Amino acid sequence: MNTSDMARFDTVDLIRAKRDGDALTDPQIDWLIRAYTAGQIADEQMSALAMAIFFNGLEPRELRRWTAAMIDTGERLNFASLGRPTADKHSTGGVGDKITLPLAPLVAACGVAVPQLSGRGLGHTGGTLDKLESIPGWQAALTNERMLAILDQIGAVICAAGTGLAPADKKLYALRDVTGTVESIPLIASSIMSKKIAEGTGALVLDVKVGSGAFMKTTEQAAELARTMVGLGTDAGVRTTALLTDMATPLGRTAGNALEVRESVEVLAGGGPADVVELTLALAREMLAGAGRGDIDPADVLASGKAMDVWRAMITAQSGDPDAALPVASHTEVVRADRDGYAQTLDALSVGLAAWRLGAGRARKEDPVQAGAGVEWHVRPGDAVRRGDPVFTLHTDTPVRFEPALADLADALTIGDELPAATPVVLARIG
Repeated sequence: MNTSDMARFDTVDLIRAKRDGDALTDPQIDWLIRAYTAGQIADEQMSALAMAIFFNGLEPRELRRWTAAMIDTGERLNFASLGRPTADKHSTGGVGDKITLPLAPLVAACGVAVPQLSGRGLGHTGGTLDKLESIPGWQAALTNERMLAILDQIGAVICAAGTGLAPADKKLYALRDVTGTVESIPLIASSIMSKKIAEGTGALVLDVKVGSGAFMKTTEQAAELARTMVGLGTDAGVRTTALLTDMATPLGRTAGNALEVRESVEVLAGGGPADVVELTLALAREMLAGAGRGDIDPADVLASGKAMDVWRAMITAQSGDPDAALPVASHTEVVRADRDGYAQTLDALSVGLAAWRLGAGRARKEDPVQAGAGVEWHVRPGDAVRRGDPVFTLHTDTPVRFEPALADLADALTIGDELPAATPVVLARIG
């Protein structure tokens, strides 16, 4: 339906309505999203409306319609031709969050197809596509036909979302990014869920991060976002659950593109950091349950090596070489402990910012990234430390980047005399 076929409204009237706390009608929302996507509403007007939503929110009925209208601006994928159920995972983003890499092949090895449409990193949070592009030859862009063929043959695909999925979201997200309205929970929820519902998966698990390195800093904020997204997915007929997971401490032992790929392969080989393995298995169990395969234990499948086989096939299908050496930064710098004791805290945001400054991330979407750049941390909260032990290794191709990264890490790790209380990786389940 074109906007010319729909009832027309005055944009200023809609702005005033939301400014004054009134609810928009379904026809108003349909017209608004279509007209903005078609370029018939000025950015400054949509900015004003986004700010009104930031302060006054959207009622549940408005949010459902807003999300549906965004979906209707583009295509919907359909995986009905696959001979297996489908499940997907979405993370709200964190530091060292490489979970998609071992998770997708693991769930596929359990008999559930995983169409994982992923994105790139911006700021201190890493992007799945950036990580995988550190593998020589690997290609992120696939046609819908090629994606479906890989899913049918191998069971898992990780690729860039096409421009045809919820194009309204791409335009609105760019506007929110420059108008201080990114943090609106209704706008976050509709942004994520419009793409995930349009993607056509049968089951969806949301990994909502909580803590300094996450978008949501408190459990209360994260729970509200999770409940909102689970509601949208459920209303759209997608079996949706959410896990609230810790991001006060970064995941694993590395933040950086090739560094995280290397760590993910260790997990698939039966090793890797305990927290990465724990979260991978927790999310796999949720995905399998949502897809009707809850009787399968993903831990057994991981131990069998079948997930590694799927990983190798998946990388090869996207022109990557799973046996190729991963890029290594040309310069490193080691930070050592200044006292004995126990690691108390490791601040995820500080580590993420350091990795970004070293070249692992980007400040603007068009910026390049260094495949080998990033941070390794050699201790986690609860580990014993001796004065002089290495606690961080910094990696970059640009030595001038060390100084600002070291400044970010100056207070990232605290060391004390007492053994700290353990913090669980999974904080809560919603759905």
